[in-house]
Amino acid sequence: MSVYDERDPRSTLPTARRPAAVDRAAIAEPEVFDFSVLVPDEVTALGSKTWIVRAQNAVLAYTKARAGDRFDRVGHADEYAVILPHDSSSARVAAGEAAEIVDGKAVLIVPPGTSTVTAQSDTDIVRLFTPSPELAARARNAASYARPHPRVRLLEQWPEPVDGYRLRVYRGIADIQRDPSRFGRIFRNRAFMINFLYHYDGPRDTTALSPHDHEDFEQISLAVDGEFIHHLRTPMGKDKADWRDDQHVRVGSPSVIVIPPPVLHTSEACGPGRNQLLDIFSPPRTDFSDRGWVINAEEYPAMRATEPIPAR
Repeated sequence: MSVYDERDPRSTLPTARRPAAVDRAAIAEPEVFDFSVLVPDEVTALGSKTWIVRAQNAVLAYTKARAGDRFDRVGHADEYAVILPHDSSSARVAAGEAAEIVDGKAVLIVPPGTSTVTAQSDTDIVRLFTPSPELAARARNAASYARPHPRVRLLEQWPEPVDGYRLRVYRGIADIQRDPSRFGRIFRNRAFMINFLYHYDGPRDTTALSPHDHEDFEQISLAVDGEFIHHLRTPMGKDKADWRDDQHVRVGSPSVIVIPPPVLHTSEACGPGRNQLLDIFSPPRTDFSDRGWVINAEEYPAMRATEPIPAR
């Protein structure tokens, strides 16, 4: 079920139907991680602090980096994404013979191989990886995915970029104007879709929320500024023992919530200043791609539409 305002571009999206066998599978618990109050998972010698969490198909590392600190990946198998979430962000990213210094809000796609991300100042850096065994084991919620979640579509990587692997930098996100025909500011690679949503100045209008659910994929919502209340409703199945009360979880920033299918959800900005949220999906969403909402779509061919996940 989805409840979108008629002005919301998502109101035109088709809705797939879950196979009956998947409908009988247990619904996972939403997982919430408020890094503003949690002890970090890793601290470097320079004092950079990193929190690491995962979903079915993604590992997210959020780092409050100290100037000059560097974060290396040696022989990394897949592309990964770097998100610079703030106007004040500044980092140098090097991969192979390519290197870029990037200031302000940006999304970067780093090619497979060896790479380095260096903080140019005290800055927040988000890295988004596919879940190799090494990275998945470092996530604080690794035990939640000891077995694949049966309702979540497993990652099938989308086609390779048309001009091959290379360091890709998408700057100027703050300058992308609102377009009523497009939902947010969306970028993708083979494994991820990143939606840099427009921020709210002050609280969101509570008469225009957008409760909705997803058929077969998780949503990672990353708050990088302000405060949010995540409203969550788990559908009731035949077994009352599995029913859950509605949840209304207030978080600060930075924070992450992993929302499993088919939990009904909407996020309400509630802080007095800037409230900024990013939505992350893996695999990328064909419905968003088919609408022409992806800004870098010419670089990454779309996957053809697939059927909802089979029962596992």
